[in-house]
Amino acid sequence: MATPVKLSDELVEQAKRIATAEHRSVPKQIEYYFRLAQIAEENPDLPFSLIRDLLLADTEEAQSEYKFG
Repeated sequence: MATPVKLSDELVEQAKRIATAEHRSVPKQIEYYFRLAQIAEENPDLPFSLIRDLLLADTEEAQSEYKFG
């Protein structure tokens, strides 16, 4: 269930600019940033680029399972 939240105009404008470049809606961009921040807080030793790549891989369509032998 969606919950309305008040955010500063500045934050929404910044998210809007980046959301447009990344082909996301503003709410999806803010959710993406939240996920980045959450992972970064839980794993302070991981570099930002690795966290971003992990989130990107998570959104990719699953490939068929590899069969060994």
